[in-house]
Amino acid sequence: MNVTDFDFHLPEQLIAQTPLEDRTASRLLVLDKKTGETSHQTFPHLITELKEGDVLVLNDTRVLPARLLGVKEDTGAAIEILLLKETGNDMWETLVKPAKRIKVGNIVTFGDGLLKAECTKILPQGGREFKLIYDGILYEILDQLGEMPLPPYITEKLDDQERYQTVFAKERGSAAAPTAGLHFTEDVLQALTDKGVAIAFVTLHVGLGTFRPVSVDTIEDHTMHAEYYSVSQKTATTINRAKENGKKVVAVGTTSARTLETIASLHDGKAVGGSGWTDIFIYPGYEFKMVDCLLTNFHLPKSTLLMLVSALASKEHIMNAYLEAVEKKYRFFSFGDAMLIK
Repeated sequence: MNVTDFDFHLPEQLIAQTPLEDRTASRLLVLDKKTGETSHQTFPHLITELKEGDVLVLNDTRVLPARLLGVKEDTGAAIEILLLKETGNDMWETLVKPAKRIKVGNIVTFGDGLLKAECTKILPQGGREFKLIYDGILYEILDQLGEMPLPPYITEKLDDQERYQTVFAKERGSAAAPTAGLHFTEDVLQALTDKGVAIAFVTLHVGLGTFRPVSVDTIEDHTMHAEYYSVSQKTATTINRAKENGKKVVAVGTTSARTLETIASLHDGKAVGGSGWTDIFIYPGYEFKMVDCLLTNFHLPKSTLLMLVSALASKEHIMNAYLEAVEKKYRFFSFGDAMLIK
C-alpha cells in the first residue's frame, strides 16, 4: 500500500493555531464506520452517543515542558533541545536544532547553569542522547525553564500552557499531548459517569514518532518508534466486563487505541494489566481486537495516524469524511475539532 494513497489537500487556514476558550465548543463529525454516513454535531453530543455500560478509555499522560532553549558552553551558540524520552539514569533521547553543531562531549547550558546537558551519543535524523546534570528535582527545573513542545504546524504562542494538557493529565512523560482528550472537561466526564458510562485510564507517553513523517513510499516499509505504555489491572477488568456484557470500548485518541490493541494482541483479545514498550503500527488490513469506537482529532496527510483511523473505518470512508470536513471548514490537528468513528 502506497503512502500517497493517504494524501489530501488541506488549506493552511484550517490548521487550528490556538485552542478554543471553551474546550467543549469544538465540532464533532460522527462517522458510521460501516456505512460511511456522517453527521455534524458539537462535542457534547458525545454524551448522547455513548450508552450505559460502555467504557471510555482515556490516556492520562502529562506533557513535559520539554522544549529547552540554551547555549553551547564552548561557543555560546543558541541550541534548542526537545526531550523525548528518558532512557535511564538522567539519560534522555532528544531532538536538537541545529543538530550539526552538537557532537559527543559537547555541553549545553540552560538557565545560567541551573541545568546542563552533555551529549553522549549521536542518533539518527537529528537525534542526540544527553546526560542531564542538575541539582534538585528535574521536573521542578523543567517547569521553571521549559516550554511546551507544540507541534511545528502551530506557529502562535500558547498563553496558557495547561491548555496543551488534558484535564485528567497525571503521569508525566509525554513529548506531545494526546490531543483527542483536550476536548473533555470535568463536567462532560461527570455527565458520562452519571449516564453509566465507565471511565478508564491507560498511559502512553507520546514520543519521537509524533515528530517523524513517514519517509518511505510503501507503508509496510515504515518502522514505528517504540513508546512506553501502562495499563492497570483495574482498567483491564473494566474493559473485560464491558466486552463480556456486549458493550462498546471507546478509545479516546490514537494513543489509547494503540495501547489497547497492544495488550489485546499480547493476550488473545483480552485486557490484562501491565506495562512495556509498543511499536504497533495499525494500517488498513489490521483487524481491531478491542477497540469498537474511536474519538480522535483530524490528522496530517500521509501520517500513521490517518492510516490507523483508515484501518478502523476503511480508507474510502475516512477520506470522504475528511473531504467533507475540509468543505465544511472544520479545524484540523492538535487544537482542532473532533471525529467520532462508531
